[in-house]
Amino acid sequence: MKTVKVILSPEAEEVYNYLNKESVKSKTEKTIFNGINKKVELIKQNIHYGNPISKKLIPKEYKEKYSITNLFRVELPNHWRMLYSLTDGETKIEIIAFILDFIDHPNYNKKFGYKKR
Repeated sequence: MKTVKVILSPEAEEVYNYLNKESVKSKTEKTIFNGINKKVELIKQNIHYGNPISKKLIPKEYKEKYSITNLFRVELPNHWRMLYSLTDGETKIEIIAFILDFIDHPNYNKKFGYKKR
């Protein structure tokens, strides 16, 4: 069985640290932060836990910046989303779940080009 290592992008790490800091004084941020931690554990148990996103819908910025070829979405509390990609690790016994972003719903819609009705 391959081990699963979770790595955060700089953008995801910035949001994660912000939520961690604010979770002490904000119930909303605490809910999202705890949701992230629970979902990360689920991804470690099942790397395909998230919903796969069609290759043609992967935002250009992710393809260019990180050279990803797959993308998964996980729903978080308060309509937030976690986006991650899977890659092989440095060894053949490791899989990397690379978390690209934690974003709220309006920014998720904007990133994927969805428009309001």
